[in-house]
Amino acid sequence: MTVDIIIYHNPACGTSRNALAMIRNAGIEPHIVEYLKTPPSRALLEKLIARAGISPRALLREKGTPFAELGLNNPDLTDTQLIDAMMDHPILINRPLVVSPLGVKLCRPSEHVLDLIPAQQRGAFAKEDGEQVVDSSGNRVAG
Repeated sequence: MTVDIIIYHNPACGTSRNALAMIRNAGIEPHIVEYLKTPPSRALLEKLIARAGISPRALLREKGTPFAELGLNNPDLTDTQLIDAMMDHPILINRPLVVSPLGVKLCRPSEHVLDLIPAQQRGAFAKEDGEQVVDSSGNRVAG
């Protein structure tokens, strides 16, 4: 199946790897953007945030980033200031961010990617930690 899906991916992140694996389990090979190597432009990042229907703060990653050192927990910071920080430090962009014909979503937890895949899963899928997400019939497991 040819479906245009883009995943803003960090291969060091288990959640990102799980989302990518679920896209592939549907028979789709997405465009993979390793955003730490190739960060999105400011205009693209702003568009992705808007299309996902989230605030810049909702896209900020705290763990393993300079979030605390930069004082990004300050509620008085503007969206512009938060986006400035993500542009200066792409590690602050949470992942995986997935773009499909069905929308844009921050896929945390990774099974949120199933809402963006127009094709059925080809078979059972379990996350790296063993959690079953899709049964042997290709149906999402209630969780």
